[in-house]
Amino acid sequence: MLGSLIKRKIGAEKLANVFVNSIFEITENSFDTIQEMIIEDPAFVYIPNMKENSSDKFLLIVTVGNLNFLTDHFEVEEAAEIRKFIIEKFANIYEMTFRDFEDLLNETASSISKVNHPSKNVLYGMSKAVFHEFELNDYQEDYFKNMKTPNPLFLKRMDELMSNFLWDWDQFFRKYKLNLN
Repeated sequence: MLGSLIKRKIGAEKLANVFVNSIFEITENSFDTIQEMIIEDPAFVYIPNMKENSSDKFLLIVTVGNLNFLTDHFEVEEAAEIRKFIIEKFANIYEMTFRDFEDLLNETASSISKVNHPSKNVLYGMSKAVFHEFELNDYQEDYFKNMKTPNPLFLKRMDELMSNFLWDWDQFFRKYKLNLN
């Protein structure tokens, strides 16, 4: 019991490292499964042609979605510092400058916001972004294809899948306490 009362302190840079590694690992290890589930989804009357090496698009959607929740769990200054370290870590992985990777995240966030408008539901936006980023409209029945909107049943199933990619901050805070000193 005493062990559950004592929380380990973690700095923003270490938190960013854990966050990036976790997001990178889960998206890389499970993208094939997501791709397979999309291809087999009954909402599509034709088999979607999902290009190989599309996991980077998926990673960006997952990352942007998770970054949206930082300010829900941290003070604005803390969230900004954590976000900065997260961008630095991803930029290093992709051998990009900080500014270039930040621009890529901002473009992805803008795209998600546009397809999700007027909703502010982040999870729903991530699901809609997957639909649009992977150009799935042409593979669905004519009714939804002509409306240029995802089948709501597909979105519901996608929401369930995407919820597995959201960082569990409650679990994190049971183990750790952020230390910015």
